[in-house]
Amino acid sequence: MGWNMSESRGRFLMIGESLLLKGWILVALVVVSGCATYRPMPITPETAHAGLISPDMQEVRLRANGFKHPLLKPVPFDDRDGLSPEEAAILAVIANPTLRAVRDRRGIASAQLLQAGILPNPQLSYDLGIPVGGDTQGRVNSFGLGLGWDITSLISRSARLDAAKAHAAAVDLGIAWQEWQVAEAARLHAYRLVIAGQRLVAAKQAEDFFQRLLKDVKQSVALGVKTQLDLSAVETSLQEASSRVLNAQSTVEQERLAFNRALGLPSQRMVPLEKDIAWQLEQCPPAKTLFEDAETKRLDLLALKLGYESQEARVRAAVRSQFPKINLGLTGGRDTDGIQTIGVGVSIDLPFFDRNQGRIAKERASRQQLFDEYTARLFETRADIDRLVAAIKATRQQLAAIDKSLSTGKALFENLSRAADAGQVDIFSYYKAVSAFYDKQVQRIELEQRMIELGIALEIASGRYGLVSKAGHTIQKPGQTTRMEMPK
Repeated sequence: MGWNMSESRGRFLMIGESLLLKGWILVALVVVSGCATYRPMPITPETAHAGLISPDMQEVRLRANGFKHPLLKPVPFDDRDGLSPEEAAILAVIANPTLRAVRDRRGIASAQLLQAGILPNPQLSYDLGIPVGGDTQGRVNSFGLGLGWDITSLISRSARLDAAKAHAAAVDLGIAWQEWQVAEAARLHAYRLVIAGQRLVAAKQAEDFFQRLLKDVKQSVALGVKTQLDLSAVETSLQEASSRVLNAQSTVEQERLAFNRALGLPSQRMVPLEKDIAWQLEQCPPAKTLFEDAETKRLDLLALKLGYESQEARVRAAVRSQFPKINLGLTGGRDTDGIQTIGVGVSIDLPFFDRNQGRIAKERASRQQLFDEYTARLFETRADIDRLVAAIKATRQQLAAIDKSLSTGKALFENLSRAADAGQVDIFSYYKAVSAFYDKQVQRIELEQRMIELGIALEIASGRYGLVSKAGHTIQKPGQTTRMEMPK
C-alpha cells in the first residue's frame, strides 16, 4: 500500500484549516468573555420602599461636615437643638429622595463621556471555499482572511470628547442648581412654619381676649349692666376668633407637611425647629448689579453655557464626519490552486448622496435653539430681578406703614376701653375695632412672610446666597412671642 503525498497534504491542510477556524472561535469567545453581563433589577415593594427610608441623623451629621456645594455655605449641623433654616437646607440636599433621580444623570453623562472616547472595533473577516464541481483534481480549499479598521472615527474623536466633557460639566451644574432650589425650598418652608406658628399664637390671644370678655359680659348681663344684645355681639366675635384659630391650626399643619416633604422626611415625623428663629433681609444691591451677578453665579445659566459649548463641539464633530468613510485593512488568503496571497485593502465611501448634511443641519439647529434659550433665560432673569426688587421696596413701605399704625393702636384701644366702660362708645364699634386690630397684626405677619418669600426668590433669581440671613431685624425678639396688646 503506497504513500499518497497529495492525499496526505490535503489532510494536513484540512486539519490546519480546522485548527485555524477553531482558533478564531476561541479568540471570539475570549473577547466576549470580557463583556458586561446582564443583571436584572426588578421593581418590587421591598426595593422601592427601601428608598423611602429616612436616613439616620448620625449619618446626616457626618455627611453635613463634608458638605460642599458651589453656592450653599457649609454650616455647623446639629439637629439635636432643632433645625435652623440653613440646617434644613443642608438636610434637604442630603435626604430628599427626589434628588437621587437627578443625580443619576451624572452617571448617564459619565457613560456618554466614556462612549465618546471609545474607538471603533477592528473588523475581522474569514471565508472558506470548498471545490464541489468541475475539475477538482489537485484543487484545495480556498480561504480568505481580512482585518480592517475604520479610521474616519479619529477625525471627529476630539470634537466628540469635547462635547461629552462639556455636557458632563453642564449636568454637574444642573444637578447643583436643582439641589440649590431644593435647599431654598426647605429654608422657605422653615420660615413659613415659624410664621404660621406666630399667626396661631396671635389667633389664640384674640380668642383668649374674647373668652375673658364673654365671661365679664355674662356677669354684667346678670347684674343688669349689659344687655342680651351686648352678649350676642361678644359671642359672635368669639366665634370669629375661634374660627381663626382653627384656620391657623390648619395652616400650621399644612406648612409642617410641606416642610417635611421639602426635607424628604415622612409626613408623620415631627421635626423641631430652633427656638427664636430670627431673620434679616439685607439691603438689596441695585437690580443691575444683581443681574450682572446672575450671569456669573446662577448655576442654570452656567449650565446652559456649557450645554451650548457641548453643542458647538457636536456641530464640529458633524462637520468633520462628512468626510468619506475610509477603512484600511490587511487581507490574506489562498485560492483553489494553493497559491497564497497577502495584501492591503482600502475602502472609501463615495459621498454622492449622503454627505452627512442631515446631521449637520440638525446639530446647527440645536445650537441655535440653545443660543436662543440662553438669551431668553437672560431676559427672564433680568425681568424677575427687576420685579422682585420693586416688590421688596413696596413691601418695605407697607411694613413701615403698618408698624406706624400699630404703634398708635395701644393708646387708641385704651381710650376705647375707657369710653366703652363709661358707655360713651357703641359696644359694637369697640368689638369691631378689636377685630380690626387683630387683622392688622395678622397683616403684619403676612407681610413678614412675603418679605422672606421675596428675599429667597431674589436669591434664586440672582444666584446670590445669603440675602436672607439669621441676624438683624427679627420676626420676634429672642425669648419673646408675638403678642396682641389688647386692652385690659
